[in-house]
Amino acid sequence: MKSLIIIIILISPACLGRETGETEITTTKGIEVFQDQKYYLLKENVNIVTDTFELSSDLVKAYFNLDLYDIIKIESIGNSKMKTAEGMNAKGEKINLSMEDEFIEIIGDNSSLIYNDIEMYSDDNIRINNMSGIFKIKGDNSELKTSSIHIFANSIDGKYETINNINEINELFVEDNIESNIQTSKINMFSKRAVYIKKNNEIELYDNVKIIRDNEIVTGDYANIDTLKESYKVSSKNSEKVKILIKKNDE
Repeated sequence: MKSLIIIIILISPACLGRETGETEITTTKGIEVFQDQKYYLLKENVNIVTDTFELSSDLVKAYFNLDLYDIIKIESIGNSKMKTAEGMNAKGEKINLSMEDEFIEIIGDNSSLIYNDIEMYSDDNIRINNMSGIFKIKGDNSELKTSSIHIFANSIDGKYETINNINEINELFVEDNIESNIQTSKINMFSKRAVYIKKNNEIELYDNVKIIRDNEIVTGDYANIDTLKESYKVSSKNSEKVKILIKKNDE
């Protein structure tokens, strides 16, 4: 079966390939247009290529403003993959895009979003507003990874900013009903809740705190970690609850 190819803003019938400013849409089962509701359906083996992003999926629902060319929102379902001109790569069962506020949502098992040196994974939901830099990762097997930190938790909220094409995380709010895990090159941290504020150069850990560094294991209710010096303070409401275990180094 031949594919249906639609070139939006088609310059010439003889035009070979997509040119700048055009959107190329390829499907194997065509298009259904719902003019009153202002959306259309693209069915089976859908591929969309624009100047700013490429998307493939089993089914795509595209919302438009004034006409078919004016896409303002996309909902894709089934084996969805997307990459942007800025270097963002996303994969999931569903991917939703909002063009106006640069909002992206990835849903389903083995969801992932990789943006330069920031990696996000979840079996539930990843949301990112590329305009504001605000993101949220939630659900089982949620994970955030950068060149300097690695986080595992059921809920990871944060904010990043892009400086000289490098994404830097400014804020992190981490929660897990059982235990979250934050890893740096020198410190391994566990707690139910954690807060990172870059301008303060600190990570705060709350509830069931455990810090592992070299041969030290320290536990308590609260910890404050200086991210520049990589030093820390651990405290507890009950003074007897703070414990330190130093393992013997056999080397």
